[in-house]
Amino acid sequence: MPDFSLEHTLVARFGGPVAGVDEVGRGPWAGPVVTAAVVLAADCPAEVLAGIRDSKTLSAARRQALAEALPRHAAIGIGAASATEIDRLNVLAATMLAMQRAVAALPELPAAVLVDGNRLPALPCPAETAVRGDATSLSIAARSRQCGRC
Repeated sequence: MPDFSLEHTLVARFGGPVAGVDEVGRGPWAGPVVTAAVVLAADCPAEVLAGIRDSKTLSAARRQALAEALPRHAAIGIGAASATEIDRLNVLAATMLAMQRAVAALPELPAAVLVDGNRLPALPCPAETAVRGDATSLSIAARSRQCGRC
């Protein structure tokens, strides 16, 4: 189950808030690559936090309920890179670009960012990777509730 352990480590080093960033549907056959950056509020209710985990493990009804509840308890930025950008850059570079856009779309720059995977986009704040971060970090796992493609 994801928790705040990784976020707490970054808060201790850089202060808060910490955003979790991940892509949705990486390697699309057609269409854009979409990413989300999520900063969970300190007062996010326990019942919302309890339901945050990799979206593939949730029922459609539970995903929908969380998608409706989460925006009331989190700052959210969505980023995308178009099919044209994917063709021009390659899917990995386009994913990094979409992640940069998601962080830039947050209402406030976070103190640090946790990125799912093993590669970091160039960001204007400290960032670290977390392999299988959607299974370990609540902030990363929360992103999957924010895109209609999940």
